[in-house]
Amino acid sequence: MKTVSAQEKINWLQKKSSETRRLILQTVHHAGAGHVGGPLSVTDLLVALYFDVMNIKPDEPLWAERDRFVLSKGHSAIALYTVLALRGYFPVEELKTFDDIDSRLQAHPDMKLLPGLDMSTGSLGQGISAAVGMALGAKLKQQAFSTYCIIGDGESQEGQVWEAADVAAKYELDNLVVIMDYNKLQQFGWKGTEGREREIPIFSPEDRWAAFGWNVLAIDGHDVEQIIEACQQAKRVQGKPTVVIAHTVKGKGVSFMENNYTWHAKVPYAEELKAALEELDMGV
Repeated sequence: MKTVSAQEKINWLQKKSSETRRLILQTVHHAGAGHVGGPLSVTDLLVALYFDVMNIKPDEPLWAERDRFVLSKGHSAIALYTVLALRGYFPVEELKTFDDIDSRLQAHPDMKLLPGLDMSTGSLGQGISAAVGMALGAKLKQQAFSTYCIIGDGESQEGQVWEAADVAAKYELDNLVVIMDYNKLQQFGWKGTEGREREIPIFSPEDRWAAFGWNVLAIDGHDVEQIIEACQQAKRVQGKPTVVIAHTVKGKGVSFMENNYTWHAKVPYAEELKAALEELDMGV
């Protein structure tokens, strides 16, 4: 078996991220509906988790010892579906059914329809509570799996997020890793200084999570090496849950989508799709 160097692995993961972004845009364009900005900002996080960090078996999605994952910001489901397909949970071709009325790939994840989903999400702020429950259950049953949860900075304005954070620290859930997709841009809210800006949804998240008793790490959420290292560090922490503040760019990878809130939930026209795919090809 050929030995793969660390840099070769990183390069491979980066190419997988580019492939994921292409499929996200093509799928949303084909469906005529869906979110773009958030899925593009969360892509590298999902690729790192599913292709390197998590202990999973795509051919055995209900394997009892698997690591659990919850996408709390469920409106970014197309990014998760794309990564699941590329990881082998279902055929990539099925992405073309996204958002069809009889599809397994609904606008928000439905765990009763699709293999590989540990939680149905979409009601913002609630996913982290489910993840806390999974981690607590593992502790009580003395199971060794870890639970990972990606939350949005916008949904972090929900009080339920902080109630869950308090409970996780109380029960010392060191088997729980929460990753905040900190792209600092939401669809609705107070306007910033320019037309394409919004006020940052949450300020100083590192200080807030530390105040709740969490181990806090801050990284570049588009650097897969940093993502993997942060998750490895979290494994070594005892007695505290870990939150990774992943600084990201909404619409990452496509210049005219980056940091533009209007691309939160906007379908690219044919010419926009072509231009976006050309940019992504150049970045590979």
